Amino acid sequence: MSDRREFLAAGLAASALLSSRASAQSVPQPGGTEHWTTKRTPEGDVRLFLWRKRLAAAPKGAIVWVHGSSVQSVPAFDLQIPGKPEASTMDWFARLGYDCWCFDCEGYGRSDKKRAINADVATGADDIAAVVDYMKKNGVTRIHMYGSSSGALRAGLYAQRHPEDVARLALDALVWTGAGSPTLAERRKRLPQYKASNRRPIDRPFVRSIFTRDGHGDAADPVVVEAFADAVLALDNSMPTGTYVDMTEKLPLVDPEKLKVPTLVMRGQWDGIATFEDVAGFFARLPHPDKQLTVTPGAHTTMRSKNWQRAYHVLDTFFDRPALAYTGSG
Repeated sequence: MSDRREFLAAGLAASALLSSRASAQSVPQPGGTEHWTTKRTPEGDVRLFLWRKRLAAAPKGAIVWVHGSSVQSVPAFDLQIPGKPEASTMDWFARLGYDCWCFDCEGYGRSDKKRAINADVATGADDIAAVVDYMKKNGVTRIHMYGSSSGALRAGLYAQRHPEDVARLALDALVWTGAGSPTLAERRKRLPQYKASNRRPIDRPFVRSIFTRDGHGDAADPVVVEAFADAVLALDNSMPTGTYVDMTEKLPLVDPEKLKVPTLVMRGQWDGIATFEDVAGFFARLPHPDKQLTVTPGAHTTMRSKNWQRAYHVLDTFFDRPALAYTGSG
């Protein structure tokens, strides 16, 4: 089948999902492949788990999906729930024509946990570097990047370091300075505990709290929340503390004025990780003229909210935006 036919098939499949939420069996199924890469560190090699999903043709380029502090990559981006094809962000975007890659940061999920570190934001940016290098060696040249929460900080820091490798950047559930954040105020009460250990325990009530802590738990589907908790807890019963320490005492970690790539900032209306003023201040300082700020009714996890369709649409239209015909003179 030609690339054009594959492109048309992907478009028709996406249209079917958007119009009818058709069952997963009625549309093309993206193939999934497991990959591994190695990150070199002073303490030795670190193995990182990667997961890739795509149709035969992916004309819109590749997306690297970067997870947050308390989840792993597959539960965050390839959650499988019968009758809810939208639960897998990777499947959805693969059908839209993207080559989707996610990975577990060091200390999470299937990636190595052997080093005595707390896996902070900078470590996650190093992980992205190893992942992108692996993707390049496997023929991927055009890379979009999406990060959520501390994943946004990881992705933003990587793009700050390597703007040449990021075609377009999406930062969701972002915090910049942390000023006025109710979530970080609560987290700060436990800062001594987080600094005393490289890992923190998690359980089902904790995973549920990701969706309820902003006071709008009804913004998420309970079926999705429970399936998500099942998937997260099947992989880990503890998470690294590094991003929590970073976000409570080391902000800002990303300098918006050093982000030289087209950037989308996505925010849930009631997200307590940052105030609107904090996010708007970050956005105002982005130097690239091709930028967008979108606020959607929802809490911390816009891609997992009942308004997922709006979040998906915003992200797709930003990543697939036509090239500019005019960018100014002189």
